[in-house]
Amino acid sequence: MNADQTSGVLFADLVATSAAVTATPARSAKVAALAELLRRLAPDEVAIAVPMLTGTPRQGKIGVGWATVFRVDAAAATVPSLTIHDVDAALDAVQATTGAGSGASRGALLAGVLGQATHDEGEFLRRLLVGELRQGALVGVMTDAVAKAAGVPVTDVRRAAMFAGDLARAATAALSEDGAAALAAIGLRPLDAVQPMLASTAASVADAIEACGLSSVEWKLDGVRVQLHRAGDDVRLFTRNLNDVTDRLPALVALARSLPGHAVVLDGEAVGMGDDDRPDLFQETMSRFDMAAGDTLSVRFFDCLHLDGEDLVDRPLLERLDALDRVAEPWRVPGLVTADPIEAERFSEQALAAGHEGVMVKDVSSRYEAGRRGSSWRKVKPVRTLDLVVLGAEWGHGRRSGWLSNLHLGARDANGGFVMVGKTFKGLTDALLRWQTEVFPTVQASEHRYGLQLRPELVVEIALDGVQVSTRYPGGVALRFARVRRYRLDKAPSEADTIDTVRAMLPPR
Repeated sequence: MNADQTSGVLFADLVATSAAVTATPARSAKVAALAELLRRLAPDEVAIAVPMLTGTPRQGKIGVGWATVFRVDAAAATVPSLTIHDVDAALDAVQATTGAGSGASRGALLAGVLGQATHDEGEFLRRLLVGELRQGALVGVMTDAVAKAAGVPVTDVRRAAMFAGDLARAATAALSEDGAAALAAIGLRPLDAVQPMLASTAASVADAIEACGLSSVEWKLDGVRVQLHRAGDDVRLFTRNLNDVTDRLPALVALARSLPGHAVVLDGEAVGMGDDDRPDLFQETMSRFDMAAGDTLSVRFFDCLHLDGEDLVDRPLLERLDALDRVAEPWRVPGLVTADPIEAERFSEQALAAGHEGVMVKDVSSRYEAGRRGSSWRKVKPVRTLDLVVLGAEWGHGRRSGWLSNLHLGARDANGGFVMVGKTFKGLTDALLRWQTEVFPTVQASEHRYGLQLRPELVVEIALDGVQVSTRYPGGVALRFARVRRYRLDKAPSEADTIDTVRAMLPPR
């Protein structure tokens, strides 16, 4: 990067890069487009652009929803003038606007920045603010682009992002004059959040054992991911998204201070438990968590990343589990070490019988690959399916622009009608998106700004992780992690699953 470069890159350049990334399915082309932009940015612009291009502004949620963002009616500018800094400053101002009358004030601030934006810039900003920026520039692609732009190994960028808990910080370091040295200076420090390691999926316990070999097979809890940091009497707690939730979990803070040793970083799960020792429904755990009733939650840990001055992320899982036992054995997630698929399946059945989601199968030789969805951790949950009717569809965004995408799903009710139980845009291939866009207008009941309402004529098979109680939909339940498997053109709507069938999938209480 040119050391004399001054900030002032146009927001339009960032938006054009996003469009180029959206337009190509080739990962190498996505990486090249992002890297070209990154090389042109000043360090303070990198910290703004990287979060935007991975789908979330630097400010995170700024207190505006879909209705506020799309209600703003501002004429588009014809010539780009906004810089990346201009947009970032506007988002700062929106986030800082709180209190009585803040809704109108936020709307006015958004109108101001959208009035200076071109049509493409305005569309990008609107989708960014409501979390609909699906362009294919996810963290993995951006990590590769940072490495390419900086001329450093991608493993160094990934490791720095892991320890920093923030890809933007790692990118800023990589693209600085010191580059590799600045990356190397970013290490794991207790009290600083670390990006969590994620798991791939496996169709069965036997498949997972075959892939991982000798494995730690552990209960998969359906709770809130919690990362515990302690250094002396200082304690900090973070969620999966690296939000600081220390104040919400006073009992866990007290537990952390009671652990042996001086410094520790643990990875675990907070979950509500009923009087019968069965886990609460996920939304009930989240309700306790969101209402600052975290002292009523139980916690179980499954990994140890640091203990008394020694980083363990590069050590095999078996050694990390030994460290976990030394510091927090009473609060460890139940598990066993085995390479026997029959023994692992038996343990999985016990986990399900106890009310948990399934099991995690982890290669005992694996490192802690923070921020990555590695193949050495596999989650195994029962596959459940429902045949539901498509009640509507919304127009897609990003690379799905021009296609009918997000499906509204309904189950049969007792009166022969259909009641909505959820939405999904997951599992749709390009071929299915094209088919939907051609076929849905032929069964259209009405049209609105965001898509179509359909006559209940098409049955779709949906895979899901389960259902939960919900007041959002009239059936009183909502699908969890629903994704399309296939359309059932061989089935009539009268053969779709009923709302009673959906409700029967609620976990027992």
